[in-house]
Amino acid sequence: MPIINRLRTSLAVSGLIVVMMAAASRSVSAQVELAGSWAARNHEDALERGGGPYAVDYTGIPLTDDARLRALSYSASQLSMIERQCSLWAQYYLVTGPFGMKISNETDPIDGSTIAWKVGGWEDRAPMTIWMDGRPHPSKYGIHERGGFTTGAWEGSTLVATTTHMKASSIRRNGTPTSDEATMVTSFIRHGDVLTVLVVVEDPIYLTEPVMYSKSFELDTSPQMPIGPPCVAGYEGVDDRQVPHFLPGTNPSISEMTELYHIPREALMGGAETMYPEYRKKMKDGFVRPEKCVRNCGGPR
Repeated sequence: MPIINRLRTSLAVSGLIVVMMAAASRSVSAQVELAGSWAARNHEDALERGGGPYAVDYTGIPLTDDARLRALSYSASQLSMIERQCSLWAQYYLVTGPFGMKISNETDPIDGSTIAWKVGGWEDRAPMTIWMDGRPHPSKYGIHERGGFTTGAWEGSTLVATTTHMKASSIRRNGTPTSDEATMVTSFIRHGDVLTVLVVVEDPIYLTEPVMYSKSFELDTSPQMPIGPPCVAGYEGVDDRQVPHFLPGTNPSISEMTELYHIPREALMGGAETMYPEYRKKMKDGFVRPEKCVRNCGGPR
């Protein structure tokens, strides 16, 4: 090969390497640092992040008929049963719960790349490991755990994580159910010292449409520690011969929000229709605004 041709080939290869390095550099630079302690800012969804929602309030949740029937049978006394005391919440409790979070990363010892992001757990939520090394999700027959199985990838400056293989749980702390076929897509979006976490949950068994929750956290110089000691079950006086529940038509809380706030019962029963602003037009004839707020006024302390 003439010298001039070898030189051209060498220049072309060098140019290609430069382009590839530049593209890789842009890809890495688009990522942001997530590690640190993030304090909860519970000014959104006060009831969810405070003392918890009303016993019968499924507004804004696209429940199926089977899910609604199961939710109305739920009694919070179930949590006093020994076998249920440490059952924990599913991973969506990261945004519906009241606590902050601590994020760290596990790195490759050779090249320093992040193998996994770790979102610390609480007493009632298992830790989340977001695998970044391209490993596949287990088979649909794989074991389901409280922490689920999560993989992640960067989309620009947003970390998008997909969680499968979670145990059956509740999407709201009043027994609105999710099955073990539910999946969750979580977006971690950082703007300076504020980190917004957006969760989209889909469930072919109990939800007719995806349901979305978001929560904002603020970078904190104080370390976020695990909340509470390890869960230890103990007898709380509940009759272990039956599961506390309500038979159809006997839930005593079904009219609570109607009596307090005049919200029509059909709105409280949830369904995809109640997710959208247009539903206000449908319920306006049956809603009379109370003169004042009588309970759960304002956000959590």
